[in-house]
Amino acid sequence: MKYLAHISNDGTREQTIRQHAEGTAARAAQFARSFDHEAWGYCEGLLHDIGKYTQRFDERLHGAAIKVDHATAGAQLCSSLKGLYPYLSYCIAGHHAGLPDTGDKADTGSQRTLQGRLKKKIDNYQDYADEIKIPELTVPKIKVDPERKEFIISFFIRMLFSCLVDADFLDTEYFMENGQVNRYPGDSMAALCEGLMAHIRSWLENEDLTTVNGRRTEILKNCIAEGKKSRGYFRLTVPTGGGKTVASLAFALHHAAANHMERIIYVIPYTSIIEQNAKVFGDILGFENVLENHCNVDYESSEEFRPMQLASENWDKPVVVTTNVQFFESLFSNKTSKCRKLHNMTNSVIIFDEAQMLPVEYLKPCIAAMEELVTNYKSSIVLCTATQPALEKLFSSNINFTELCPRMDDQFGFFKRVHFKNLGTITQEALISRLMEDEQALCILNTKKQVQSVYQLLKGDGVYHLSTSMYPKHRKRMLELIRQRLKDRKRCIVISTSLVEAGVDFDFQTVYRQLAGVDSMIQAAGRCNREGKRGLDESCTYIFNIEGSNRVAGQQLQIQTAKQIMDKYEDVSSLDAIHEYFKRLYNYRGEALDKKGILEKFKKNKYPFAEVAGIFKLIEQKTVTVFISKEADAQRILGELKIKGPTQSLMREAGQYCINVYENDLEKFYSANLVHELDPNLEDGLWVLTDDSYYTEEVGLKLHVDYGMGIFC
Repeated sequence: MKYLAHISNDGTREQTIRQHAEGTAARAAQFARSFDHEAWGYCEGLLHDIGKYTQRFDERLHGAAIKVDHATAGAQLCSSLKGLYPYLSYCIAGHHAGLPDTGDKADTGSQRTLQGRLKKKIDNYQDYADEIKIPELTVPKIKVDPERKEFIISFFIRMLFSCLVDADFLDTEYFMENGQVNRYPGDSMAALCEGLMAHIRSWLENEDLTTVNGRRTEILKNCIAEGKKSRGYFRLTVPTGGGKTVASLAFALHHAAANHMERIIYVIPYTSIIEQNAKVFGDILGFENVLENHCNVDYESSEEFRPMQLASENWDKPVVVTTNVQFFESLFSNKTSKCRKLHNMTNSVIIFDEAQMLPVEYLKPCIAAMEELVTNYKSSIVLCTATQPALEKLFSSNINFTELCPRMDDQFGFFKRVHFKNLGTITQEALISRLMEDEQALCILNTKKQVQSVYQLLKGDGVYHLSTSMYPKHRKRMLELIRQRLKDRKRCIVISTSLVEAGVDFDFQTVYRQLAGVDSMIQAAGRCNREGKRGLDESCTYIFNIEGSNRVAGQQLQIQTAKQIMDKYEDVSSLDAIHEYFKRLYNYRGEALDKKGILEKFKKNKYPFAEVAGIFKLIEQKTVTVFISKEADAQRILGELKIKGPTQSLMREAGQYCINVYENDLEKFYSANLVHELDPNLEDGLWVLTDDSYYTEEVGLKLHVDYGMGIFC
């Protein structure tokens, strides 16, 4: 009997199981080669589909309406073999459904754990032995710390799982598309290095350290020189205005080229910074080499972007720009779609931009993952920020960081452009009175509702609102309008949430910042006198609290710690003040630096992949997506969503017109008959605003809605 793995959609071509197994094995071996485990990748690829060697699978492939579990067979075979093969059971069992938990020996065959799958009754698949020979495995070349043995092994299993699922997808895709797959992996690191050097050649001639550009050049040159060092741990602590973005790219490219590394990954907290950085990188390196991977980018809306859409599935580009959420939740996921990219994190330069914004309550597991990437997967990490957190003590004691910024203390003194003034607690009326007297000022408040309230009391010519209550496309328009007002030296008063604090290149004469964490206040000050065109005495960042303002969920410890630092230090932006702030903050957190006990769960020879994936959520507060259909393009998308349903392509397009709101706010909108659910079957829900008057060009989605407003409508 000829056993088949796939039949083409037109029914004219066939792929045998052996062809698919060997193709997948070759690809998985290539991926695992990046961390020196080629034999493991080859073995799992060869054995992953042996469960298809059955009569019933052949019947299903030819149209029979039956379900066939073909993944359990390879898992059961690997588990029965002596030696190291049982580790591959997780990868093979989960190559469609996701990595399973280990489970208990008491689990029955009906349970989804690995122990359950190993007891499951399946069709006889022994004909595989006529075509597939079990390859030998080599001893893993990973360093194992006894304190974290299970976590380290679980990480190894995840990486192998990634190699398998990506190889399986790619081999299947290649067959189904008859080899016509439009993938472009991008230029080599050496070529990208040449492109960068051509772009910055004239900059490197400036050696005048009394000028801003001369200082930027000094930092840039040092990053290029340090790039020749071998893999490891690095910091780039550069003050605002010091050219951090291009300097970090220069280090990464030279480091990758010198160490034969495959890609550069920028991990960034906000999508607004991603869009800006990705444009800078694209202008220098060519946009075909730079992949944005986050919720607000659409790579499916035109055939031109097809290669990027394919690359976004597995990060197959030389430069990837992504978010903290996407990066770390993928590392702790068990799903094939999220884990597929993990093997492309190996042998990479990984830059954590705005490192102070790494999620505090998940710091320990995040740092454990960083250490694994460096120790066993041939990557380097760079913590990149203007407010370097005191993270070193959370890393293993034998780890040392190389600072990439030359004469760091002197640079911070040179680039100091603002002075801080503490206004204490003031009334909302006093704040508004101050803002009315200003010509160009930015006021950053802690909540979207506060921003809307203050804006409504202040609004008029030259006054603007900015927050994530505006959908991304609207927000981009507003950012451009504000930049133009500032450039034209027209009156411009902006009331905003913290979204402007990182990566938004505003330059205001004055900044007001509601009391927050020290890092947030310093980032806010970076929007004041950003270009250094005014004197220090003319440029002030005012810190204040509003009388009667509500507590900010999840931020109270940061605010209380910041108060202590302000009491002790006259200048909260000094390196000593910053270091002490983070030291106190992390000491107060203690065990809460791993509040879900993620690391503790990987103990006693158990690997709770599915359980951990379910609880590792960097954004804890549950939000729901609301679609705004005011613009013509949004109305077109809504019409297609109603007809076709929420396809992946349409949902990505829709992201430009969506806002995330908290569940309690959605309940108020629902009670007032202002929203309806588009598709109840979507896992995270999709709601549509039905009354356009509740979304305005001024503030976006109005958040001040009370329960019961819709009763008399």
